[in-house]
Amino acid sequence: MPKKGILERLRDGVVVGDGGFVFALEKRGYVKAGPWTPEATVENPDGVRQLHREFLNAGADVMQAFTFYASDDKLENRGNKAQSQYTGEKINKAACDIARQVANEGDALILGGISQTPTYLSGDGKAAVQEIFRKQVKVFVDNKVDFLLCEYFEHIEEMEWAISVCKESGLPVASTMCIGPEGDLHNISTAECGVRMAKAGADIVGINCHFDPPTVLEGIREMKKGLDAAGLKPFLMSQPLAFMTPDCNKQGFIDLPEFPFALESRICTRWDIQKYAREAYEIGVRYIGGCCGFEPYHIRAISEELEKERGKSCNASEKHDKWGEGLRLHTKPWVRARARKDYWENLKPGSGRPLCPSMSEPDAWGVTAGDDILKQKKDVTTDTEINQLITNRNRK
Repeated sequence: MPKKGILERLRDGVVVGDGGFVFALEKRGYVKAGPWTPEATVENPDGVRQLHREFLNAGADVMQAFTFYASDDKLENRGNKAQSQYTGEKINKAACDIARQVANEGDALILGGISQTPTYLSGDGKAAVQEIFRKQVKVFVDNKVDFLLCEYFEHIEEMEWAISVCKESGLPVASTMCIGPEGDLHNISTAECGVRMAKAGADIVGINCHFDPPTVLEGIREMKKGLDAAGLKPFLMSQPLAFMTPDCNKQGFIDLPEFPFALESRICTRWDIQKYAREAYEIGVRYIGGCCGFEPYHIRAISEELEKERGKSCNASEKHDKWGEGLRLHTKPWVRARARKDYWENLKPGSGRPLCPSMSEPDAWGVTAGDDILKQKKDVTTDTEINQLITNRNRK
């Protein structure tokens, strides 16, 4: 029997997405922080495959091929050596093969994704940007993914160009921008961004990355207001960070001084994610997953919170109880006393770091597409250029 497609699943109920790959695989030693490109699909396929399996075991209904930033212009940007070794086509095909293998071990769908490009930031124009997208989408179509995703776009203009290319495939198209309630980086409101994604032809619209669950859901509410006012009814999708970032500015967690190597003190608990899943569902979001920082246990928390709505449990729940019932078996009485919902719902976890601030002051350089400082190049950044960046920052 053929698997139900993404739109049919969304009409019937809730779809649980998977979690973040670039951060999880960087921690495991398979991805380089900075370029964040996914050549691990070729170099370390077993590592990528294992993470897919863990997300599947945790209840994910979709195996998103690890194709984030796998465009040729990103692979060769700023001294990245990946382009001299692999093409985007080779990386993306390997990603599809791995995702398909794991998806077929369960009832999961395969998703191919594209994201924002250095070519757009450099101001090279629509035709050049769309040619990059077409090369990626062709690989996904040739490898028979079930649907496409345009994710991690900071500018609605580039997102519209991406959706247009994806629609040429005839496959269902999802689209998520990495923005918050304040809108995109050219000051287009979040509500208008949602409307423009839907009008461009996206079947599923929403937000991913850059912000924590509460902030992403605030942005989703703004999108929904705009969509409702325009009479548009795409499905809604949310895939936030698994880091708490209330101190973020408009550009999100990349402006936090802890990005990317010191974010662990901000990690969401499984209980934070259960709360997020319930709130997202009540807003009307039906594709609920996660992005950077989301580990398999976070996805399990979504699956367990929405178990009734999904009509099934996940395999990973066999060794886990939603509210810690297994603690009744613990030898220590004070730990046994924690085997209850109200304890974990009301816990205020400590960071364990004396005298550390609860929040940080984000960098706020105020630059975006169109600024000379954002123009990309193939050569690696020099020490002189780093020193100039430090000088520029100190002037802010």
